[in-house]
Parts: sequence; structure tokens; C-alpha cells
Amino acid sequence: MGIVLVALLSMAPLSLMAGGADEIRPAEEFRQELNFISMQEAELLVGRKDVYFFDVNTLELWAEGFIPGAVHFFTEDWKSLLPEDKGAQLIFYCANRLCNASEIAAYAVMKMGYTNVRQMPDGIYGWRMSGRVVEKP
Repeated sequence: MGIVLVALLSMAPLSLMAGGADEIRPAEEFRQELNFISMQEAELLVGRKDVYFFDVNTLELWAEGFIPGAVHFFTEDWKSLLPEDKGAQLIFYCANRLCNASEIAAYAVMKMGYTNVRQMPDGIYGWRMSGRVVEKP
């Protein structure tokens, strides 16, 4: 039975097999590698005019505190929050390493042509738990 199945599949046109006739290529969201930043590195950049922090958390989590100077990014008009300079340093974070909202946001702005995009995996929970300063709305 196995030999018959292999023989039949070898005669089938390639378009009937998995993947169809499309060429094999990586998924779009993985074409650019995400540049991570540690909390230690990020802390050194807080307050700099040429660095933009974006908090990609819910309003409830945002209200509990955010990195000083960060902008709440979880809005419908998020594109209006971005700087004109596509080479500006943008740092995205969300709750913690289990949250991927900041990764999605980072990939979205990279797709728009921003070249200096970073993501802080430890998020606001890591920031707070380490005793770093937060700001509240």
C-alpha cells in the first residue's frame, strides 16, 4: 500500500502537493529581525529628545504607570504618534515577555520604513519590579 501511494504521489502535478505552485519564501513578518533592548540600555535613553518610547499596553495598565516620557501607543490613530524622521530611535514595550503587542507594533512601523526600531521584552512589569521610576497620567 505504501509503495502504491508513493508512486501515485510522484505522478501528481506539483500544484496538488502541499504549498501548491507558489514559491517557497519566508513569512513577511520575519523578513526583518527585531532588535531587542535591555532595561539597562533603555534606562540610559530615558529623557533623550531623539528617543521615543511607546507603551503598547491597555489603558488600564498604562494608568498604573509607564516609562517616563513614553507615549501610549494602543490607539486607533497610532500612526499619527510616530516621528517624521524614519531614522529616529523608537523603543516599544508592553506588559512582559508573554505579551507580543509591542513586537507586532515594532514590526508594523518597520514595515513603514522606520529603521531604528527596538523592542524591550521585559516590558513595564519588568521595569517596575526592578524598581525603576515610572510616570503616571
